[in-house]
Amino acid sequence: MVGDDRDNMLVDDNDGMDEISPRTLGQYYQRLFPHSLYYKWLNYNGAMPTTEFTHREFSFTINDGIYLRYQSFKDGEDFQRELQRLSPSKIDIGAIFTAQPKHAKSLQPGVFRAISKELVFDIDMTDYDEIRTCCQGGGICEKCWKFMVVAMHVLDQALREDFGFERIMWAYSGRRGVHCWVCDERAKKLDDAGRKALTGYLTMIRGGAEQGKKVNLSQRSGQHPHVLRSMEIIEEYFEDIVLVDQEILLTRERWTKVLAALPDEELRNYLDEKWMKRPDRSSIDKWSEMIDAVDKKAAKRGSKFGLGTFERDMMMQCVYPRLDENVTTHVNHLLKSPFCIHPKTGRVCTPIGPDQFDEFDPMAVPTLGQLLREINDTAADDGNSRSSMTKYIKIFEEFVASLGPAHDKNGNGTRQHQQQSLEF
Repeated sequence: MVGDDRDNMLVDDNDGMDEISPRTLGQYYQRLFPHSLYYKWLNYNGAMPTTEFTHREFSFTINDGIYLRYQSFKDGEDFQRELQRLSPSKIDIGAIFTAQPKHAKSLQPGVFRAISKELVFDIDMTDYDEIRTCCQGGGICEKCWKFMVVAMHVLDQALREDFGFERIMWAYSGRRGVHCWVCDERAKKLDDAGRKALTGYLTMIRGGAEQGKKVNLSQRSGQHPHVLRSMEIIEEYFEDIVLVDQEILLTRERWTKVLAALPDEELRNYLDEKWMKRPDRSSIDKWSEMIDAVDKKAAKRGSKFGLGTFERDMMMQCVYPRLDENVTTHVNHLLKSPFCIHPKTGRVCTPIGPDQFDEFDPMAVPTLGQLLREINDTAADDGNSRSSMTKYIKIFEEFVASLGPAHDKNGNGTRQHQQQSLEF
Protein backbone atom coordinates (compact mmCIF):
# COMPACT_ATOMS: atom_id res chain seq x y z
CA MET A 1 0.00 0.00 0.00
CA VAL A 2 1.16 3.51 -0.77
CA GLY A 3 1.21 5.99 2.10
CA ASP A 4 3.00 7.00 5.28
CA ASP A 5 3.31 4.86 8.38
CA ARG A 6 0.11 6.23 9.84
CA ASP A 7 -1.84 5.04 6.78
CA ASN A 8 -0.61 1.50 7.47
CA MET A 9 -1.52 1.53 11.16
CA LEU A 10 -4.94 1.06 12.62
CA VAL A 11 -6.17 4.29 14.16
CA ASP A 12 -5.90 4.50 17.93
CA ASP A 13 -7.21 7.99 18.56
CA ASN A 14 -9.40 9.02 21.46
CA ASP A 15 -11.50 11.31 19.24
CA GLY A 16 -14.22 8.91 18.10
CA MET A 17 -12.77 5.43 17.65
CA ASP A 18 -16.33 4.15 17.21
CA GLU A 19 -17.17 6.76 14.61
CA ILE A 20 -17.55 5.42 11.10
CA SER A 21 -15.50 7.49 8.70
CA PRO A 22 -13.66 6.90 5.41
CA ARG A 23 -10.48 6.72 7.45
CA THR A 24 -11.62 4.01 9.89
CA LEU A 25 -13.42 2.11 7.13
CA GLY A 26 -10.21 2.22 5.08
CA GLN A 27 -8.38 0.59 7.97
CA TYR A 28 -11.06 -2.07 8.20
CA TYR A 29 -10.94 -2.90 4.49
CA GLN A 30 -7.15 -2.98 4.59
CA ARG A 31 -6.64 -5.18 7.62
CA LEU A 32 -9.83 -7.04 8.52
CA PHE A 33 -12.11 -7.60 5.52
CA PRO A 34 -11.75 -11.25 4.32
CA HIS A 35 -10.93 -10.40 0.68
CA SER A 36 -9.66 -13.80 -0.38
CA LEU A 37 -12.59 -15.79 1.01
CA TYR A 38 -15.05 -13.23 -0.31
CA TYR A 39 -13.65 -13.57 -3.82
CA LYS A 40 -13.74 -17.38 -3.60
CA TRP A 41 -17.38 -17.23 -2.57
CA LEU A 42 -18.61 -15.04 -5.42
CA ASN A 43 -16.28 -16.48 -8.07
CA TYR A 44 -17.46 -20.04 -7.27
CA ASN A 45 -15.16 -21.76 -9.77
CA GLY A 46 -11.72 -21.40 -8.27
CA ALA A 47 -8.88 -18.90 -8.50
CA MET A 48 -9.21 -17.80 -12.13
CA PRO A 49 -11.84 -15.07 -12.63
CA THR A 50 -15.11 -16.20 -14.18
CA THR A 51 -18.22 -14.30 -15.24
CA GLU A 52 -19.69 -15.27 -11.87
CA PHE A 53 -17.47 -12.52 -10.47
CA THR A 54 -16.53 -10.26 -13.39
CA HIS A 55 -20.17 -9.82 -14.51
CA ARG A 56 -21.48 -9.33 -10.98
CA GLU A 57 -22.93 -5.99 -9.91
CA PHE A 58 -21.64 -4.40 -6.74
CA SER A 59 -23.03 -1.18 -5.34
CA PHE A 60 -21.01 1.10 -3.06
CA THR A 61 -22.39 3.84 -0.84
CA ILE A 62 -19.76 6.52 -0.18
CA ASN A 63 -19.50 10.01 1.31
CA ASP A 64 -22.75 10.10 3.25
CA GLY A 65 -25.11 8.84 0.61
CA ILE A 66 -23.49 8.86 -2.84
CA TYR A 67 -24.73 5.66 -4.42
CA LEU A 68 -22.45 3.99 -6.96
CA ARG A 69 -24.35 1.25 -8.81
CA TYR A 70 -23.13 -1.12 -11.52
CA GLN A 71 -19.61 -1.45 -10.17
CA SER A 72 -17.76 -4.54 -11.42
CA PHE A 73 -14.22 -5.86 -11.16
CA LYS A 74 -11.87 -8.01 -13.19
CA ASP A 75 -10.67 -10.09 -10.21
CA GLY A 76 -10.35 -10.17 -6.43
CA GLU A 77 -7.35 -7.85 -6.35
CA ASP A 78 -9.18 -5.23 -8.40
CA PHE A 79 -12.11 -5.45 -5.97
CA GLN A 80 -9.79 -5.11 -2.98
CA ARG A 81 -8.06 -2.03 -4.41
CA GLU A 82 -11.37 -0.25 -5.00
CA LEU A 83 -12.64 -1.13 -1.53
CA GLN A 84 -9.58 0.44 0.03
CA ARG A 85 -9.66 3.44 -2.30
CA LEU A 86 -13.36 4.28 -1.90
CA SER A 87 -13.90 3.00 1.67
CA PRO A 88 -17.67 2.53 1.15
CA SER A 89 -19.96 2.85 4.14
CA LYS A 90 -22.14 0.14 2.59
CA ILE A 91 -21.66 -2.66 0.06
CA ASP A 92 -24.61 -4.21 -1.76
CA ILE A 93 -24.41 -7.31 -3.92
CA GLY A 94 -26.50 -7.61 -7.07
CA ALA A 95 -27.03 -10.01 -9.96
CA ILE A 96 -24.73 -11.53 -12.56
CA PHE A 97 -25.37 -9.86 -15.93
CA THR A 98 -24.84 -10.66 -19.60
CA ALA A 99 -21.96 -8.15 -19.63
CA GLN A 100 -19.74 -6.38 -17.13
CA PRO A 101 -21.98 -3.93 -15.24
CA LYS A 102 -19.41 -1.13 -15.45
CA HIS A 103 -20.04 -1.06 -19.22
CA ALA A 104 -23.84 -0.98 -18.87
CA LYS A 105 -24.27 2.61 -20.09
CA SER A 106 -22.44 1.90 -23.35
CA LEU A 107 -24.57 -1.12 -24.29
CA GLN A 108 -27.66 -1.11 -26.45
CA PRO A 109 -31.05 -1.54 -24.74
CA GLY A 110 -31.92 -5.19 -24.19
CA VAL A 111 -28.34 -6.40 -24.39
CA PHE A 112 -27.59 -5.81 -20.73
CA ARG A 113 -29.81 -7.93 -18.48
CA ALA A 114 -29.61 -9.88 -15.24
CA ILE A 115 -29.30 -13.64 -15.77
CA SER A 116 -28.69 -15.13 -12.32
CA LYS A 117 -28.23 -14.41 -8.64
CA GLU A 118 -28.36 -16.23 -5.35
CA LEU A 119 -31.83 -16.76 -3.95
CA VAL A 120 -31.92 -14.29 -1.08
CA PHE A 121 -34.24 -13.55 1.83
CA ASP A 122 -34.45 -10.53 4.11
CA ILE A 123 -36.25 -10.78 7.45
CA ASP A 124 -36.53 -7.48 9.34
CA MET A 125 -37.60 -7.10 12.97
CA THR A 126 -39.79 -4.09 12.18
CA ASP A 127 -42.23 -6.44 10.45
CA TYR A 128 -42.94 -7.92 13.89
CA ASP A 129 -43.78 -4.57 15.50
CA GLU A 130 -47.50 -5.44 15.73
CA ILE A 131 -46.54 -8.44 17.88
CA ARG A 132 -43.48 -7.43 19.87
CA THR A 133 -43.93 -5.21 22.92
CA CYS A 134 -40.35 -4.97 24.20
CA CYS A 135 -38.97 -2.83 21.35
CA GLN A 136 -40.16 -0.97 18.27
CA GLY A 137 -38.55 0.30 15.07
CA GLY A 138 -34.81 -0.17 14.90
CA GLY A 139 -34.49 -1.44 18.47
CA ILE A 140 -33.77 -5.05 19.34
CA CYS A 141 -33.17 -6.93 22.57
CA GLU A 142 -32.65 -10.48 23.77
CA LYS A 143 -36.40 -11.05 23.96
CA CYS A 144 -37.45 -10.03 20.45
CA TRP A 145 -34.36 -11.48 18.78
CA LYS A 146 -36.00 -14.87 19.40
CA PHE A 147 -38.35 -14.07 16.50
CA MET A 148 -35.28 -14.16 14.25
CA VAL A 149 -34.18 -17.47 15.79
CA VAL A 150 -37.52 -19.08 14.90
CA ALA A 151 -37.43 -17.52 11.42
CA MET A 152 -34.01 -19.01 10.70
CA HIS A 153 -35.04 -22.47 11.92
CA VAL A 154 -38.29 -22.51 9.92
CA LEU A 155 -36.91 -21.12 6.68
CA ASP A 156 -33.68 -23.12 6.78
CA GLN A 157 -35.53 -26.40 7.20
CA ALA A 158 -38.00 -25.58 4.43
CA LEU A 159 -35.22 -24.69 1.99
CA ARG A 160 -33.34 -27.90 2.77
CA GLU A 161 -36.21 -30.37 3.17
CA ASP A 162 -38.74 -29.10 0.62
CA PHE A 163 -36.40 -27.82 -2.08
CA GLY A 164 -33.20 -29.79 -1.50
CA PHE A 165 -30.98 -26.71 -1.28
CA GLU A 166 -27.71 -27.20 0.58
CA ARG A 167 -25.52 -24.15 -0.01
CA ILE A 168 -27.22 -21.87 2.49
CA MET A 169 -25.54 -19.03 4.37
CA TRP A 170 -27.25 -16.93 7.05
CA ALA A 171 -25.98 -13.50 8.03
CA TYR A 172 -26.82 -10.88 10.64
CA SER A 173 -27.80 -7.62 8.98
CA GLY A 174 -25.79 -5.58 11.48
CA ARG A 175 -28.82 -4.02 13.13
CA ARG A 176 -32.24 -5.66 13.45
CA GLY A 177 -32.61 -8.58 11.09
CA VAL A 178 -31.13 -11.48 9.17
CA HIS A 179 -30.35 -12.30 5.54
CA CYS A 180 -30.26 -15.69 3.85
CA TRP A 181 -28.13 -16.50 0.79
CA VAL A 182 -29.02 -19.70 -1.08
CA CYS A 183 -26.10 -20.40 -3.39
CA ASP A 184 -27.10 -23.66 -5.07
CA GLU A 185 -26.89 -23.47 -8.85
CA ARG A 186 -30.58 -24.30 -9.21
CA ALA A 187 -31.46 -21.43 -6.90
CA LYS A 188 -29.22 -18.97 -8.74
CA LYS A 189 -30.85 -19.78 -12.08
CA LEU A 190 -34.42 -19.16 -10.93
CA ASP A 191 -36.14 -16.39 -12.89
CA ASP A 192 -38.49 -13.85 -11.30
CA ALA A 193 -41.51 -16.11 -11.79
CA GLY A 194 -39.77 -19.04 -10.10
CA ARG A 195 -38.68 -16.86 -7.20
CA LYS A 196 -42.21 -15.52 -6.82
CA ALA A 197 -43.66 -19.03 -6.74
CA LEU A 198 -41.14 -20.13 -4.13
CA THR A 199 -41.82 -17.03 -2.02
CA GLY A 200 -45.55 -17.69 -2.26
CA TYR A 201 -44.97 -21.23 -1.00
CA LEU A 202 -43.14 -19.85 2.04
CA THR A 203 -45.56 -17.02 2.78
CA MET A 204 -48.20 -17.70 5.44
CA ILE A 205 -49.07 -14.24 6.76
CA ARG A 206 -51.29 -12.27 4.40
CA GLY A 207 -53.05 -8.95 4.96
CA GLY A 208 -52.29 -5.47 6.22
CA ALA A 209 -52.37 -3.93 9.69
CA GLU A 210 -56.15 -3.46 9.53
CA GLN A 211 -56.76 -7.21 9.14
CA GLY A 212 -57.18 -9.09 12.41
CA LYS A 213 -56.54 -12.65 11.29
CA LYS A 214 -53.73 -13.02 8.78
CA VAL A 215 -53.28 -16.81 8.67
CA ASN A 216 -56.22 -18.89 7.42
CA LEU A 217 -55.15 -22.44 6.67
CA SER A 218 -57.71 -24.93 5.43
CA GLN A 219 -58.01 -28.40 6.91
CA ARG A 220 -56.09 -29.78 3.94
CA SER A 221 -53.35 -27.16 3.85
CA GLY A 222 -52.92 -27.49 7.61
CA GLN A 223 -51.63 -31.02 7.00
CA HIS A 224 -49.03 -29.95 4.48
CA PRO A 225 -45.54 -31.18 5.53
CA HIS A 226 -44.15 -27.63 5.56
CA VAL A 227 -46.94 -26.46 7.89
CA LEU A 228 -46.54 -29.44 10.21
CA ARG A 229 -42.77 -29.01 10.34
CA SER A 230 -43.04 -25.26 10.96
CA MET A 231 -45.59 -25.81 13.73
CA GLU A 232 -43.25 -28.21 15.51
CA ILE A 233 -40.66 -25.45 15.67
CA ILE A 234 -43.16 -22.71 16.56
CA GLU A 235 -44.76 -24.75 19.35
CA GLU A 236 -41.35 -25.15 20.97
CA TYR A 237 -40.81 -21.39 21.19
CA PHE A 238 -44.29 -19.86 21.23
CA GLU A 239 -45.11 -19.66 24.92
CA ASP A 240 -41.67 -18.38 25.88
CA ILE A 241 -41.56 -15.69 23.18
CA VAL A 242 -45.15 -14.52 22.78
CA LEU A 243 -46.83 -15.14 26.13
CA VAL A 244 -43.93 -14.76 28.57
CA ASP A 245 -41.46 -12.34 26.96
CA GLN A 246 -43.90 -10.23 24.94
CA GLU A 247 -46.99 -10.66 27.19
CA ILE A 248 -49.29 -9.90 24.25
CA LEU A 249 -52.43 -10.18 26.42
CA LEU A 250 -51.20 -8.27 29.47
CA THR A 251 -53.14 -5.02 28.90
CA ARG A 252 -56.42 -4.19 27.23
CA GLU A 253 -54.61 -2.30 24.48
CA ARG A 254 -52.67 -5.48 23.67
CA TRP A 255 -55.43 -8.07 24.00
CA THR A 256 -57.82 -6.01 21.87
CA LYS A 257 -55.47 -6.53 18.90
CA VAL A 258 -55.50 -10.29 19.45
CA LEU A 259 -59.25 -10.52 19.97
CA ALA A 260 -59.74 -8.70 16.67
CA ALA A 261 -58.73 -11.99 14.99
CA LEU A 262 -61.84 -13.69 16.39
CA PRO A 263 -64.67 -13.74 13.81
CA ASP A 264 -67.30 -13.93 16.54
CA GLU A 265 -68.28 -10.61 18.16
CA GLU A 266 -70.00 -12.33 21.06
CA LEU A 267 -66.78 -14.16 21.93
CA ARG A 268 -64.74 -10.96 21.67
CA ASN A 269 -67.04 -9.13 24.07
CA TYR A 270 -67.20 -12.06 26.48
CA LEU A 271 -63.43 -12.37 26.79
CA ASP A 272 -62.89 -8.62 26.93
CA GLU A 273 -65.33 -8.28 29.83
CA LYS A 274 -63.88 -11.26 31.66
CA TRP A 275 -60.30 -10.03 31.38
CA MET A 276 -61.24 -6.50 32.43
CA LYS A 277 -62.35 -7.89 35.80
CA ARG A 278 -58.81 -9.21 36.43
CA PRO A 279 -56.55 -7.48 33.90
CA ASP A 280 -53.35 -8.36 35.75
CA ARG A 281 -53.64 -12.09 35.03
CA SER A 282 -50.87 -13.53 32.87
CA SER A 283 -50.99 -13.82 29.10
CA ILE A 284 -50.61 -17.59 29.50
CA ASP A 285 -53.87 -17.78 31.47
CA LYS A 286 -55.74 -15.48 29.08
CA TRP A 287 -54.50 -17.36 26.02
CA SER A 288 -55.71 -20.65 27.48
CA GLU A 289 -59.12 -19.13 28.22
CA MET A 290 -59.40 -17.76 24.70
CA ILE A 291 -58.58 -21.07 23.04
CA ASP A 292 -60.98 -22.96 25.33
CA ALA A 293 -63.77 -20.49 24.57
CA VAL A 294 -63.20 -20.78 20.80
CA ASP A 295 -63.21 -24.58 20.86
CA LYS A 296 -66.32 -24.80 23.07
CA LYS A 297 -68.26 -22.46 20.82
CA ALA A 298 -67.14 -24.29 17.70
CA ALA A 299 -68.15 -27.64 19.19
CA LYS A 300 -71.52 -26.27 20.28
CA ARG A 301 -72.28 -24.97 16.81
CA GLY A 302 -70.83 -27.96 15.00
CA SER A 303 -68.51 -25.57 13.23
CA LYS A 304 -65.20 -26.51 11.66
CA PHE A 305 -63.87 -23.27 13.08
CA GLY A 306 -61.92 -23.87 16.27
CA LEU A 307 -60.96 -27.32 17.56
CA GLY A 308 -57.28 -26.42 17.32
CA THR A 309 -57.30 -24.62 13.98
CA PHE A 310 -57.69 -21.12 15.44
CA GLU A 311 -54.85 -21.70 17.89
CA ARG A 312 -52.59 -23.04 15.14
CA ASP A 313 -53.33 -20.13 12.84
CA MET A 314 -52.74 -17.56 15.59
CA MET A 315 -49.48 -19.17 16.67
CA MET A 316 -48.33 -19.04 13.06
CA GLN A 317 -49.45 -15.42 12.77
CA CYS A 318 -47.43 -14.41 15.81
CA VAL A 319 -44.17 -16.23 15.10
CA TYR A 320 -43.91 -17.50 11.50
CA PRO A 321 -41.21 -15.73 9.40
CA ARG A 322 -42.26 -12.46 7.77
CA LEU A 323 -40.47 -12.15 4.44
CA ASP A 324 -39.71 -9.04 2.42
CA GLU A 325 -41.08 -10.44 -0.82
CA ASN A 326 -39.54 -7.78 -3.10
CA VAL A 327 -36.03 -8.76 -2.02
CA THR A 328 -36.59 -12.40 -2.98
CA THR A 329 -38.75 -12.18 -6.09
CA HIS A 330 -36.55 -9.96 -8.28
CA VAL A 331 -33.27 -11.27 -9.68
CA ASN A 332 -31.77 -7.80 -9.94
CA HIS A 333 -32.62 -6.73 -6.37
CA LEU A 334 -29.61 -5.68 -4.29
CA LEU A 335 -28.89 -7.02 -0.81
CA LYS A 336 -26.41 -5.82 1.77
CA SER A 337 -23.16 -7.74 1.67
CA PRO A 338 -21.80 -9.83 4.53
CA PHE A 339 -18.83 -8.21 6.28
CA CYS A 340 -19.80 -4.63 5.55
CA ILE A 341 -20.30 -2.26 8.48
CA HIS A 342 -23.85 -1.21 9.33
CA PRO A 343 -23.92 2.60 9.23
CA LYS A 344 -26.43 2.90 12.12
CA THR A 345 -24.82 0.57 14.65
CA GLY A 346 -21.22 0.23 13.49
CA ARG A 347 -21.60 -3.55 13.77
CA VAL A 348 -20.24 -5.99 11.22
CA CYS A 349 -22.72 -7.92 9.08
CA THR A 350 -21.51 -11.33 10.20
CA PRO A 351 -22.30 -14.88 9.05
CA ILE A 352 -24.31 -17.09 11.40
CA GLY A 353 -23.38 -20.76 11.56
CA PRO A 354 -26.09 -23.29 10.54
CA ASP A 355 -25.93 -24.85 14.00
CA GLN A 356 -25.74 -21.54 15.89
CA PHE A 357 -29.20 -20.03 15.43
CA ASP A 358 -30.07 -20.34 19.13
CA GLU A 359 -26.67 -19.26 20.41
CA PHE A 360 -26.08 -16.26 18.15
CA ASP A 361 -26.10 -12.96 20.06
CA PRO A 362 -26.43 -9.82 17.89
CA MET A 363 -25.40 -7.62 20.80
CA ALA A 364 -22.07 -9.45 20.98
CA VAL A 365 -21.20 -8.79 17.32
CA PRO A 366 -18.16 -6.49 17.24
CA THR A 367 -18.34 -2.87 16.16
CA LEU A 368 -15.84 -1.19 13.88
CA GLY A 369 -14.31 0.76 16.76
CA GLN A 370 -14.00 -2.35 18.91
CA LEU A 371 -12.21 -4.22 16.15
CA LEU A 372 -9.74 -1.43 15.53
CA ARG A 373 -8.88 -1.25 19.22
CA GLU A 374 -8.42 -5.01 19.37
CA ILE A 375 -6.08 -5.01 16.42
CA ASN A 376 -4.01 -2.20 17.86
CA ASP A 377 -3.78 -3.93 21.25
CA THR A 378 -2.71 -7.31 19.86
CA ALA A 379 -0.29 -5.70 17.43
CA ALA A 380 1.33 -3.81 20.29
CA ASP A 381 1.56 -6.97 22.41
CA ASP A 382 2.92 -9.58 20.06
CA GLY A 383 2.40 -8.51 16.47
CA ASN A 384 -0.60 -10.80 16.18
CA SER A 385 -3.60 -9.33 14.40
CA ARG A 386 -6.27 -11.55 15.95
CA SER A 387 -9.64 -10.00 16.76
CA SER A 388 -13.19 -10.93 17.71
CA MET A 389 -13.86 -11.23 13.95
CA THR A 390 -11.96 -14.51 13.89
CA LYS A 391 -14.89 -16.78 14.79
CA TYR A 392 -17.14 -15.19 12.17
CA ILE A 393 -14.51 -15.52 9.47
CA LYS A 394 -14.15 -19.19 10.40
CA ILE A 395 -17.90 -19.68 9.84
CA PHE A 396 -17.54 -17.99 6.45
CA GLU A 397 -14.49 -20.08 5.60
CA GLU A 398 -16.37 -23.31 6.35
CA PHE A 399 -19.25 -22.18 4.16
CA VAL A 400 -16.99 -21.24 1.25
CA ALA A 401 -15.19 -24.59 1.56
CA SER A 402 -18.56 -26.38 1.23
CA LEU A 403 -19.47 -24.78 -2.09
CA GLY A 404 -17.96 -27.35 -4.42
CA PRO A 405 -17.69 -31.00 -3.40
CA ALA A 406 -21.32 -31.61 -2.42
CA HIS A 407 -22.65 -30.80 -5.88
CA ASP A 408 -22.35 -32.28 -9.32
CA LYS A 409 -21.42 -30.30 -12.42
CA ASN A 410 -25.04 -29.21 -12.91
CA GLY A 411 -25.21 -27.78 -9.39
CA ASN A 412 -27.76 -30.34 -8.21
CA GLY A 413 -27.76 -31.54 -4.63
CA THR A 414 -26.44 -35.06 -4.23
CA ARG A 415 -29.01 -36.13 -1.66
CA GLN A 416 -32.54 -36.94 -2.60
CA HIS A 417 -35.28 -34.58 -1.43
CA GLN A 418 -39.02 -34.60 -1.42
CA GLN A 419 -40.58 -32.03 -3.75
CA GLN A 420 -43.67 -30.56 -2.15
CA SER A 421 -46.49 -28.88 -4.04
CA LEU A 422 -46.27 -25.09 -4.28
CA GLU A 423 -50.02 -24.95 -3.69
CA PHE A 424 -51.59 -24.45 -0.26
